[in-house]
Amino acid sequence: MLTPDKDLITKLTAIVGEKHAITDPDVQAAYLHEQRNRWPGHSPLILRPDSTQQVSAILKLANETRTAIVPQGGNTGLVGGQVALNGEIILSLNRMTAIREIDTVTNTLTAEAGVTLARAREAAAEVDRLYPQLLPSEGTCTIGGNLSTNAGGTAAIAHGVARAHALGLEVVLADGRVLNNLNKLKKDNTGYDLKNLFIGAEGTLGIITAAVLRLVPRPRSIELAFLGVPSVQAAVDLLGLAYERAGSQVTSFELMTRMNVDLAVRFIDGIRDPLDAAHPFYVLLELSSQAESGLRDLVEAIFESGVERGLIDDGAIAETLEQAKAFWRIREEAGEVQKHEGGSIKHDISIPVAAIPAFIDEANAAAIAVVPGARPMPFGHVGDGNIHYNITQPAGMDKAAFMAREDDIQDAVFAIVAKYGGSISAEHGIGIAKRARLPLVKDPVAIELMRTLKATLDPNGILNPGKVL
Repeated sequence: MLTPDKDLITKLTAIVGEKHAITDPDVQAAYLHEQRNRWPGHSPLILRPDSTQQVSAILKLANETRTAIVPQGGNTGLVGGQVALNGEIILSLNRMTAIREIDTVTNTLTAEAGVTLARAREAAAEVDRLYPQLLPSEGTCTIGGNLSTNAGGTAAIAHGVARAHALGLEVVLADGRVLNNLNKLKKDNTGYDLKNLFIGAEGTLGIITAAVLRLVPRPRSIELAFLGVPSVQAAVDLLGLAYERAGSQVTSFELMTRMNVDLAVRFIDGIRDPLDAAHPFYVLLELSSQAESGLRDLVEAIFESGVERGLIDDGAIAETLEQAKAFWRIREEAGEVQKHEGGSIKHDISIPVAAIPAFIDEANAAAIAVVPGARPMPFGHVGDGNIHYNITQPAGMDKAAFMAREDDIQDAVFAIVAKYGGSISAEHGIGIAKRARLPLVKDPVAIELMRTLKATLDPNGILNPGKVL
């Protein structure tokens, strides 16, 4: 890739206007530093277009001059996919914030890529609908970023990941052409489903500028239970019981460890342990329904049956909205509070649900064998098989010394993931962090096809180079 010269920077600046072409290092900082502080970025220019036409003009010029472009949404990614690692130009979509349309008959919302998840959910609520994706970073993460990484979240058990919410896309290709596929159709058999090429591609095949999103009815009642369970196997068995009794009304099923709760109580203001005694593991169970009543009886029935079967040791059902928010905060801050204990080696993996107990047992043993005293802290979306398998450093160990063993621990953990037919990335993407390992776990023919698609759609390699492949 060519380093942009002064003339090219001038031409690119003219497309968006000087106010939205950022060269000041102090202003650039927010776009260059990602949450984990693992991949420091640098860029000669950050462009902030406000329209698909401007994005098109930028890519046309970039392609002609073979200038590398890194697309960026809310900069909340955790694997470095949004980082300008080698001095690429950053193209931020954070000014493309229009809700273009809400259709309450078709139940769709058409949003530009820079719309935050929180704003999309608010817009849906304003017309008595629900946009069913839910992430802790909802105030910052964007629709474009969520689709580009095929983000998951705590509601994926009931509603699916980002891919399931998109009916149509508008995408700017590497050469500046605009793919207008903003349809609202639930049925369309006119050839290849092109939108799915770009969902989960992390901006390597094209830049998503807008999407038609599927809305669902807003629930009229929600019940949330915080449950202490004796083992991971009990949690998985409890999931089966919840499905038996509540079916599709199970909208979240989250696993936490005792350490999750301990750290939350210690470091989050206003949080107390929801239960009187400590338990090895916890489940956050949410039921939702369009019915106005009856859900409380259902969650109580699940609770009682779980106790009778030895799956639940104790629990609390949220009595107020404030209490429900406190329960959720323990789960949502699970990754963040680990910082107080030093280094954390993180994995975003998925495993067939039935294999989760065996996986956690084996992974715990493997991690501790690599670093004696390491403290495994698996948590996450057990209902859909997605575990954030995080490992906190041994108490008193030097952080740098622990993090130096990251590759060894990941090799051990990923080998067990492969044994159970799992994935090394469930919802965070590949980015920089997992690029080198992708060929080790992906079918060689699949890798070959991915490279073919990349070469076809981006022959000059200008879109997010060095990511995914």
